[in-house]
Amino acid sequence: MTTTPRTAQVSRNTAETQITVTLNLDGAGHSKLATGIGFFDHMLDQIARHGLIDLEVKATGDLHIDGHHTVEDVGIAIGQAVRQAVGDKAGITRYGHSYVPLDEALSRVVVDFSGRPGLVLDAQFTSGMIGGLDTQLVHEFFQGFVNHAHVTLHIDNLKGVNAHHQVETIFKAFGRALRMALTPDARAAGQIPSTKGVL
Repeated sequence: MTTTPRTAQVSRNTAETQITVTLNLDGAGHSKLATGIGFFDHMLDQIARHGLIDLEVKATGDLHIDGHHTVEDVGIAIGQAVRQAVGDKAGITRYGHSYVPLDEALSRVVVDFSGRPGLVLDAQFTSGMIGGLDTQLVHEFFQGFVNHAHVTLHIDNLKGVNAHHQVETIFKAFGRALRMALTPDARAAGQIPSTKGVL
């Protein structure tokens, strides 16, 4: 069990977005979300609930253009916050995976806190928009996250007809994979989970 609180707060301010992210990796799954994109808030809530991460996101962006900058920059800020909160990664499980179904949809997410940014996302969404979220931005969110959290992330939507279900299974599985990877490993307390001795 970790004794140091794994918390972080990150602010990212650009000409396009103003974002503040606060998180606790050892939380209870509580969230307070305001990005201006309702369905995106719903997906961030899945990360918090299923990852048992307390997550607060406040974002103001140029939504009069579209949601791209807001979604990407929230991914960047959450990635920065996770990287800051996890520290040197001593004692964590490091790898996490999850399969999550929702009715006809099924997704698999695998994460490695490797220190090397990498994203492979295979999903053919059946709709271009879900509420106010362009489904192309799912990739942009996770790309921003991996680039700044320094993780390797593989996401596969294996089945799905309803785009809402497809995306929701991805975010739920991501939350659960994070939870597994970030859980302290009782058998390797204080050890860096790598033969290199550093991640």
